[in-house]
Amino acid sequence: MSDPDAGPDSDEACGPLADREWRLIREEARDGAMQMALDEIAAETAAAGGPRTVRVYRWEPSTLSLGYHQDPETVDWEHCEREGVTVTRRQTGGGGIYHDFDGDISYSIIAPKAELPGDLLESYHLLCAPVLDAFSRLGVDADFVEESVPEIWHPACYLRELHPAHDVVAGGKKVSGNAQYRRNDSVVQHGSLTYSARAAEHLAVFAGHDVSAETFADRVGGIDEFSDASRAEAVSAVESALAEWANAAEGAWTDDELARARNRAEEKYADDEWVRRDPRERSR
Repeated sequence: MSDPDAGPDSDEACGPLADREWRLIREEARDGAMQMALDEIAAETAAAGGPRTVRVYRWEPSTLSLGYHQDPETVDWEHCEREGVTVTRRQTGGGGIYHDFDGDISYSIIAPKAELPGDLLESYHLLCAPVLDAFSRLGVDADFVEESVPEIWHPACYLRELHPAHDVVAGGKKVSGNAQYRRNDSVVQHGSLTYSARAAEHLAVFAGHDVSAETFADRVGGIDEFSDASRAEAVSAVESALAEWANAAEGAWTDDELARARNRAEEKYADDEWVRRDPRERSR
């Protein structure tokens, strides 16, 4: 296995925004509503002239994050309640993603809108550079899927059509999904790298499908299929790749940011009106 902390030459690893002020927030375990609220608060911080943020995070407990326009009827609510899987709704589109506490590694990159390309494809490829670097550090041969691959089941993000703009594959299997949302003044890109693809757990949070675990396993792969890296080593690789790309100093949330995020989580991302809303209704 490659050394997860041994990336390319430091000058080469830095991205085109490395001359700005960035902070790295190392992996933190929080509930899904708080993680989504922190993305939104970090966007407000960057827009107000504060530091841009690269961060790695973990979902505790395991969480199903719904896409912005997703129908809540696609969720098996009884299963989620019984198994202690929380449900939130992202600001980004796409289908639902089961974020397993041990099987998922998530990241966010947050910067002012004016500093990023207006073209969506160009922006994805710019901000996914450290994601691909992280896979390389782990010895995983991963890259954007070369051409579209037909969907299997639309409500589940990892079973949707694979798109060359933002879906990363290894050995023909999706190992990372990435999404952006653009506010008036800032951009949030967040995504997941699958460390261990847990087909049964992933499929069980959804209702109304007949997708088998075997079909899921043919489409979705995890780092542990392609590398002997531990989860901690994989997290370290993602953190190092993000930090070098942004030339980021290690940082932390301010007390004000955490307080605002807790309020935002309670009022929005943990609120049934937001999570279970009808996608046809105009939302907040």
